[in-house]
Amino acid sequence: MREFWIIFKQAFLTKARTKSFVITTVLVIAGIFLLSNLPRILDAIDGIGDGENETLEVYDASGQLFDPLAAVVKANDPDSYIELEKTDEQPKVLEEKVRSEDIDSFLTLDLDKTNTIHATYTTLSSIDTGLPDDVKNALQTVQAGVKADELSLSSEQVDSLFTQVNFETNNISATAKSEDELNQARILVYVLMFVIYFAVILYSGMIATEVATEKSSRVMEILISSVSPVKHMFAKVLGIGSLGIVQIVVYAIAGFIAFKTTASEATEGFASFFSLSDIDPMTLVYAVIFFLLGYFLYATLAALLGSLVSRTEDVQQMIMPMTLLIVAAFILAASGLGNPELGYLKYASFFPFFTPLVMFLRVGMLDLPVWEPLLGIAIMLVTIFVLGWFGARVYRGGVLMYGPSRSLKDIKKAIQLGKE
Repeated sequence: MREFWIIFKQAFLTKARTKSFVITTVLVIAGIFLLSNLPRILDAIDGIGDGENETLEVYDASGQLFDPLAAVVKANDPDSYIELEKTDEQPKVLEEKVRSEDIDSFLTLDLDKTNTIHATYTTLSSIDTGLPDDVKNALQTVQAGVKADELSLSSEQVDSLFTQVNFETNNISATAKSEDELNQARILVYVLMFVIYFAVILYSGMIATEVATEKSSRVMEILISSVSPVKHMFAKVLGIGSLGIVQIVVYAIAGFIAFKTTASEATEGFASFFSLSDIDPMTLVYAVIFFLLGYFLYATLAALLGSLVSRTEDVQQMIMPMTLLIVAAFILAASGLGNPELGYLKYASFFPFFTPLVMFLRVGMLDLPVWEPLLGIAIMLVTIFVLGWFGARVYRGGVLMYGPSRSLKDIKKAIQLGKE
């Protein structure tokens, strides 16, 4: 076991000391702290624009709409950034002012014979949507008032027309989750799916690249003379896997510290959005289990594929089928966030290469019988064992293969070489 731990330590420390790993870790931690302070940053940016209200020139051809519109805008938002200014200049003159950029925009109002408001908002900006939407909503309220006066309706009668229907969903299942529980579970599952997805791709790729690098530098010939290829493969898998777990734990600690130290009124709503108060603790347990199983499944496959190439330039091409499997699993899981009860998700969750993401989605969003996730875990364990046994045979011969190797057909050649 001494040789195993030497390679384990070497795989762990070599990657941990690389500039790319350190810089990536620092940047992600910085991003976490930036995200936790995002509400404060946005508030500060909004504060810079305080007092810089946007003036909107209004030409009211009817002579009846400006005052009601101004009152509604003020009532909807007393601190509104919109300042309405009535003008007697004709629309053509105002349009020339917009073209010459003397004013940003203007609004024309009129009433037809049926007391329907006709409004035209004129601007040069192709992305100006916030202001016209606010004005449109305010005009909708004014329109309701105009029609109410026409029909001699009281304010109470107008309000009664817009009374919301009382609609409740009564789920009589003993294990049904509330809407809040489902929303929080959906957020957690989505975040953890990303963690599992990127971690599996990143660390599995590291293993394949590391094996190919050692082969290209001829270090492999020295290693296999003193350590069996099987020990070498699993030492690499566990070493880089442990590094990945440490990195994720560092991110989690940084996130916890960031949200705790920046807690304020500005971040209360943001933090509550990610609250885990209604999350079943078993969901987190399953997240850890499926992360570890998913990593070892794909890492073993990555080590197998990495042993078939002699140049690091060929690694990405060789592991492309594995990458496509991960991408397919993520797409399947993401498609079920809105409806995790889809039939094809149930079958896909028992396919070992899809299980880490799809089964975790179903466990997090649904109240499944215990046997389903346990069966998925058992299938993955068997697959990891079989893949490890087969991978060891391929790895034993693959590390001795040099020259161009870009095809999965070389697996047979590697097995035959490993028997010699």
